[in-house]
Amino acid sequence: MENEPAGNEPIERGQAVNAQVAFIDARALIGCRHRLHLDAAHPQMLTGILEDPGVRQRREAATAHRNRVRDALVAADPDNWVIIDPALRASDRAAATMSACAAGAQNIWGGLLPQEPDTGRRGGSEILLRDRDRGGYIPVIVVNHKVTDPRKPEPADFHPTTSDPYRWDPRPDPARKLRQQPRDQQRLAHLYRMLQRHGLASPSLVGGVIGYHFDRILVHDLGPLLDEYDRRYADRIAVVRGELPTVPSKVPECRQCPWWTRGVEGASCEGWLTEHRDVSLVAPGSRADVLRGHGVETIDDLAAWTGEDPEDWQHGPFDEAVVTARAWLAGAPLVRRYDRVQVRRADVEVDVDLESFQEHGAYLWGTLLDGRYRPFVTWDPLPTEDEGRSFGEFWTWLMTVRAEAATSGKTFAAYCYSRTAEDKWLYESARRFAGRPGVPTVEQVRAFVDGPEWVDMFQAVTDQFICPNGKGLKKIAPVAGFSWRDPEAGGEASMSWYRQAVGYDGAPDLTQRTRLLEYNEDDVRATQVLREWMSPRVPNPHCAELEVPALADFGRAPQLPAGGGAASSFGRGA
Repeated sequence: MENEPAGNEPIERGQAVNAQVAFIDARALIGCRHRLHLDAAHPQMLTGILEDPGVRQRREAATAHRNRVRDALVAADPDNWVIIDPALRASDRAAATMSACAAGAQNIWGGLLPQEPDTGRRGGSEILLRDRDRGGYIPVIVVNHKVTDPRKPEPADFHPTTSDPYRWDPRPDPARKLRQQPRDQQRLAHLYRMLQRHGLASPSLVGGVIGYHFDRILVHDLGPLLDEYDRRYADRIAVVRGELPTVPSKVPECRQCPWWTRGVEGASCEGWLTEHRDVSLVAPGSRADVLRGHGVETIDDLAAWTGEDPEDWQHGPFDEAVVTARAWLAGAPLVRRYDRVQVRRADVEVDVDLESFQEHGAYLWGTLLDGRYRPFVTWDPLPTEDEGRSFGEFWTWLMTVRAEAATSGKTFAAYCYSRTAEDKWLYESARRFAGRPGVPTVEQVRAFVDGPEWVDMFQAVTDQFICPNGKGLKKIAPVAGFSWRDPEAGGEASMSWYRQAVGYDGAPDLTQRTRLLEYNEDDVRATQVLREWMSPRVPNPHCAELEVPALADFGRAPQLPAGGGAASSFGRGA
């Protein structure tokens, strides 16, 4: 869950004021119910806990984005905006918001609605837009993530509705496709109910979202969302009030939650789940919810499953879920799907890993060829034009190596781990820096990444292994014998290192630049080690085929993909 404040002030997920009165904002509607309960019931336990650096950076970036949007909108039409002073006390901000609404203000920035002691609702909207035609106000929120993606206009069953951000004119938009963001929809429904309480909700029953690119307002129809919102809100406010019990369950949010390792009158969430051998440890999130609906509460229950597959299971082959549980019980970090493990190999092999900073750009393209690490980097703070220079140099070097291999009659392949980020920044960089020296066209990028020479090791792992403990590089590479030099190495930590390295908050720290380069170098070396362990060129007793148990070892037969063999899906990611 992205850690953006609801409205314009930092707000706790859930706050129990006393036994009778509790308030929650829309952020409490998405995420872990048990965390919501613990935050509300034991706030004193969180005193002194430092905010996760990644969470803080995302929050600061969201604030900066909102300020940019505010300044642009107000500058374009200063006479038609009322700005609620964020320095006011919450009660005074709410009073100022209600006064502006009563006066018929056309656009209100930073509106905070009155807290509702009976329902527990609280919250605010970056923009309250007066509905000129029907009266009332339309909530428009500003978020620091993407809400749509571009697409070529084409016949489709559905086109999202968007509006010009400077002039409310909602209409179907064939040039964009929708990104599902339930958190945004739940927040808009929350704000609609709060406006409705005071007779201020527009009858149009819509809300808007301005996303990261600030090019359009995505318009949501709130009517179909309200029933689900009401059910979810009733559940969450009851949790905060202590009226519904909760227990831990593993979800993605656990990675950054203080309760994962911090216990209250007993074990932490991690300890409780391990002690109870909870099924969510091997089937996190919605997978565990489905299994519990069939009476599967523990890993042992899942490992012992012998009946028909659940009809409502929509998370891949159910056999693999059973094998995952059996592997966890056996302490096996990986299970082979097939007798042979294969990775596309080449005469000339390059490993690639990039480092980016939020949505500002990719500042480092690290490469490994013949054991030599070569970084292509800019240390100018992102966003910067110098990023185009470093990207152009990287692409030119990579294509030169590729061309020289072809001239020598050798095969070529470039490897990354989880190509999603690399593909994204290859395309983004080609668009942003088009025409600069060495920068490819979008078509050239597409021809490369869609071809067989761009190999995603994450996909190779996914195709050939069941991974009870996760499929991240830092989970898989240690099984192959690799270890990182920096014990704090990770994507979230690197964000903090980068801020120091380029001097966002003071003088540039050159030691952090070295740290980032070593971290990036370790990532490309880990990719190489993993590849050679999975598919060694010469017989090697230290290899996946000899060290990783097979599906048959856990009582399940492999299910070969259509086409007659495991190798049919290897080589590059989807």
